[in-house]
Amino acid sequence: MMMTGRRFRTISIAGAFAIVQGLVSVGAAAPEDGSVEEVVSKIHWLGHDAFRIEAGGRVIYIDPWQISGGPEADIILITHDHRDHCSPEDVAKVRGKDTHVVTVKAAASKLPLPVTVVKPGDSLTVEGVPVKVIPAYNMNKFRSPGVLFHPREAGYAGYILTVSGITIYHAGDSDPIPEMASVKADIALLPVSGIYVMTVEEAATVADQIGPRLAIPMHVGRGIGSMEDAERFKQKASVPVRILPME
Repeated sequence: MMMTGRRFRTISIAGAFAIVQGLVSVGAAAPEDGSVEEVVSKIHWLGHDAFRIEAGGRVIYIDPWQISGGPEADIILITHDHRDHCSPEDVAKVRGKDTHVVTVKAAASKLPLPVTVVKPGDSLTVEGVPVKVIPAYNMNKFRSPGVLFHPREAGYAGYILTVSGITIYHAGDSDPIPEMASVKADIALLPVSGIYVMTVEEAATVADQIGPRLAIPMHVGRGIGSMEDAERFKQKASVPVRILPME
């Protein structure tokens, strides 16, 4: 359905594939197979929760924040509306006339249109890239007594995307949550700083549960969290961990 007043595209679970396929995948490059190492070599950590992924013939940004610029995006995925994740100024640095921006309702109102609005549970294909929207929320991190930093009812997101035959899970700002039990991914980008998101110990438990072929810590750098958290996560997780250089 269309939201009145502003030109949002709202995607339902049932209609996501058909609607978005028609909207954004015309002319998309055919998928190509690759190894985890090949794809990891094309993942650029931009600090905090921000990444640029250049694989499968696409340039994909997730939560660009405090970036200096970069190649023009084919796709921008934004997990939620907090300023260190939804930054209109940083989106503008890499957004072109054909860039597809995908985010949740709370963040969409902060960005220039057009924006594809999604919610946890949705699945869609954008520029030939399959994307699943995964819930992201707190269970034990509180702004004040009884007030969570990221409440479930806010509808914030993580994303699973598939590029070059490899699945990448960006958990967004989240604690360990029941929905993660069904997540399957080759590469998991997991927050590790605590306070607003899962702690190192919680992230290690999530990594063990998901069992990715490689885990990459995030929610550190750019003044939030510590690189020591990333190192401790590498020591505690039972899966292979790669700490990417911050660009």
